Amino acid sequence: MSLPRPATGPHGETTSQAPVPGDRPPRRELVIWGAHGGAGTTTLAIWLQPAWDTGAMRPEPDPPCPATVAHGRALVVACRNTAWSARQATRALVVVARHGGQVAVLAVVSDGWPEPATATRRFGLLESQVRAVVRVPFIPGLRLADDPAPVPLPRRALRALAQIQAAAGRNFPLP
Repeated sequence: MSLPRPATGPHGETTSQAPVPGDRPPRRELVIWGAHGGAGTTTLAIWLQPAWDTGAMRPEPDPPCPATVAHGRALVVACRNTAWSARQATRALVVVARHGGQVAVLAVVSDGWPEPATATRRFGLLESQVRAVVRVPFIPGLRLADDPAPVPLPRRALRALAQIQAAAGRNFPLP
């Protein structure tokens, strides 16, 4: 198999034939950012490969934002299903917008307890700012696992991951 040769001009010089930005397909990797620590970013990144776990938003006035890293990739913001987490998710979306980025999916990861009404209302307000708000159900097997990859996922969890994939523009089956 031979490698493709670079395009050359009439005098043998190498020419750049970069595709037009609108013609580029979106990159497959997802960028997953936690609205706070313990939001489930690492677990989601493992389940949604190829994905980058960019950690959690720092609790400082103007935290660094992964919008530039996400350029051309779908950005997923993860948080838990508590009122405080909903507040942090709101802050994360503001930070992303301030840096010129856009959040594709807000993944609300259940902690096993019912979602408080305050959190539900706040997440409802965020729906207009993202392509999708997806609830990821609590998976008891994760509490005992050292690695989330081999944990069997119930149908509800597989459905949530498929919703994240679709909203992020990745319409291919999960491994």
